[in-house]
Amino acid sequence: MPRLFTGLEIPPEIGAELALYRGGLPGARWADPANYHITLRFIGDVDHGIARDIASMLAEERPRAPIRITLDALSTFGGSRPRALLARVAPTPELTKLQADQERLMRRVGLEPESRKYTPHVTLARLRDASAGEVAGFIAMRGHFPKLSFTAERFVLFSARDTVGGGPYLVEAAYPMVGGGIRVGRPFGEARPEQRLG
Repeated sequence: MPRLFTGLEIPPEIGAELALYRGGLPGARWADPANYHITLRFIGDVDHGIARDIASMLAEERPRAPIRITLDALSTFGGSRPRALLARVAPTPELTKLQADQERLMRRVGLEPESRKYTPHVTLARLRDASAGEVAGFIAMRGHFPKLSFTAERFVLFSARDTVGGGPYLVEAAYPMVGGGIRVGRPFGEARPEQRLG
């Protein structure tokens, strides 16, 4: 039963810049830069039939123009009990529309609505037993976060191993933003050795 989500890949050069923030924060479990991504819609564990339906419905969506993505700050989730360190993604109407369209599709296949407000980000580390003061100090010591921008020319359907987050993630299908069809990694249910995203 695949565990799925849709998202945007992070180009290697942007990943290399984000990887410079790794280290120096007690209780942090750092994400592998090869697994950096921006989640659009978490789907979860579904059977292979639903997975095929989702892949097909995503392919039928109308083409859209590439989306400019800007990472503009370090931030956290969890408030006074931080649970993740992240690079914040500046919201844009185009990104919001893409995410809303995918939310609508997931409801059409019978998934429950996403209960949390969509906050685009790249998870850099998951935190355990890190205080809000330690995390705030870490962010302050890193100084100014230079804006990092790239153009997303496709979104993908990822699958994840049954682990406690963090990857590795596999691209099951890729959907170009402009015209073209779909490039499928493999049919669901077909065995394939694990691979990390590059």
